[in-house]
Amino acid sequence: MSAPNTPITPVTIENDRRVLELLSQTFNDVSSASTEIINLEAILNLPKGTEHFVADLHGEHEAFRHILKNASGNIKRKVTEIFGTTMREQEIRELCTLIYYPERKLEYIKASENDLDDFYNITLHQLIKVCQSVSSKYTRSKVRKALPREFAYIIEELLHESSSDDNKQPYFNRIIETIITTGQADAFIAALCNVIQRLSIDQLHILGDIFDRGPGAHIIMDTLCDYGQFDIQWGNHDALWMGAAAGNDCCIANVLRLSLRYGNLATLEDGYGINLVPLATFAMETYGDDPCDFFGPHLDTDDTTHNEKTRRLIAQMHKAISIIQFKLEAALIDKRPEWNMADRKLLEHIDFDRKVFTLDGKDYEMRDINFPTVDPADPYRLTPEEEELVVKLHHSFKVSDKLKKHVQCLFTNGCMYGIYNSNLLFHASMPLNADGSLKEVDLRGQRYKGREL
Repeated sequence: MSAPNTPITPVTIENDRRVLELLSQTFNDVSSASTEIINLEAILNLPKGTEHFVADLHGEHEAFRHILKNASGNIKRKVTEIFGTTMREQEIRELCTLIYYPERKLEYIKASENDLDDFYNITLHQLIKVCQSVSSKYTRSKVRKALPREFAYIIEELLHESSSDDNKQPYFNRIIETIITTGQADAFIAALCNVIQRLSIDQLHILGDIFDRGPGAHIIMDTLCDYGQFDIQWGNHDALWMGAAAGNDCCIANVLRLSLRYGNLATLEDGYGINLVPLATFAMETYGDDPCDFFGPHLDTDDTTHNEKTRRLIAQMHKAISIIQFKLEAALIDKRPEWNMADRKLLEHIDFDRKVFTLDGKDYEMRDINFPTVDPADPYRLTPEEEELVVKLHHSFKVSDKLKKHVQCLFTNGCMYGIYNSNLLFHASMPLNADGSLKEVDLRGQRYKGREL
């Protein structure tokens, strides 16, 4: 509306009419529009929810799930605030462990607890207090959406009643008793714990690189696809998998190379059903007598899941797909000269006779010169066997329904950067000067730039 004593101009009237037309598309009358305005104004005055930032997950699904369950320590802080003066530190830790892993903790407790009904009664009262606390910064509508369907009504009743209210105390206590006597205590405790976990994080921000290195990127994506409020800022590894799912052969080769480099076959085979048999067969035929020492997988020193035979096969596959990647990328670089990436074409610099790599007039001794699929006269030409293998790998990525689902989730909930609460979120960056050169940054009295930074 126009301010008092402000002349009403045709532009003002037109703007007001446009606003009213937009409101009319959602609200039928002034009353319903006013109700929504009142609701939104009230929400703006609620305490801000907890935002959780995680980055560079790289397939470490167990660590990711753990920090989701404990909200990076936020749940323990909340429990300590509530019970710090009435419970011992050990008891607080026990309750927190129950909240994080309810099913497993209940099995342990039931095997050693002498009076289960008493345990259930005390624990349910404690969990309800925690749940009331973590839900206090949200509207009832938002809390209701986070409740499990089978117990939604009961949990909502308990959240908005108090056991200390003389008028409602028998009602409150009777609900708890009935949960126990009907044998629903275990399921109800697990449901309450999951609600606490979910409400302890209002918005989850994934700042890139879900994929590669660790064995469970597909498990992380399964978790995210079923999660509530979250957003993703794509990292370079995520973009690589998105390109592979779209059918870009360079991305497919790079995804395979990185997975083999870290001995991570689980995500490819178990997670997405990628058929690696053609690559394994080609690698064994091409490098059967080659130990491929410099292509061995990067594994933990205590790794016991890969025996010596498996490690050698992974090394052979790693070498095979690396050469194919170099060739595919060279073809793409030639196709796009405007990218100015010709310096990335390296196979042409190998002198097979002298066993050296020559760059800018300087020779570098080659540690490995066994590249039977590279023709020195035409180093970037794929052999017929390599061409056939690329077609098979392309098909395997394109028909993976699980990969399609996860990449769709990345597109739906992700972007290159995000802006939340006036904060700019992105995966990674390198400070540059206006002319594109690396910018020096002062860090604890020392100046760094580029790789050193």
